[in-house]
Amino acid sequence: MMTTTTTATTYSDDVTFVLVPGLRDHVEDHWQTHLQKQLKRAVTVPPLEHDKLSRAARVGALAKTLADVQGPVVLVAHSAGAITTVHWAQQASRPILGALLATPSNLDEPLPEGYPALSQLQAHGWTPVPRARLPFPAVLAASRNDPLSRFEASQSFAKDWGARLVDLGEVGHLNPASGYGRWDGVHGLLQPLTAGRVSA
Repeated sequence: MMTTTTTATTYSDDVTFVLVPGLRDHVEDHWQTHLQKQLKRAVTVPPLEHDKLSRAARVGALAKTLADVQGPVVLVAHSAGAITTVHWAQQASRPILGALLATPSNLDEPLPEGYPALSQLQAHGWTPVPRARLPFPAVLAASRNDPLSRFEASQSFAKDWGARLVDLGEVGHLNPASGYGRWDGVHGLLQPLTAGRVSA
């Protein structure tokens, strides 16, 4: 796994990072929470008060957050937040500098016990997961032992979305339950996106 410790001061001052969480509520020890504190310009899509499982509501919340941001944007999405990002991209016209899609959940297959059932995800508009090529450069960071997505499914997503695949090794779902926490390696993935060195 990448352990680059690039600091926030190396990012251009005009770039805003928009963090797109998964279906979780705010988690203080999540790497996205730590990342926001490290960055000069960052905003997180706020959690929903109602319709928490609604794909349309999640996409709407992302669109509303982006509407309030001026200048270049890099999206930093995790889990189902990556799927929210891909759904948003199907109808978006706002230019995006790039996106990091970290351990996207494969919502086309049943998730482990304790997560929404496939029938619930279908009823709330999450499936099928869009497969169209993304209109902006993207990096898909995949785990070899993610309980929410087989590595082969992540490979397939990356190919269809036109994203560069990064193999993180065995990092679980890259969440506090898997030991993350602060994730210093994220900066090594964000830096090429902010510098325009990842091809769409």
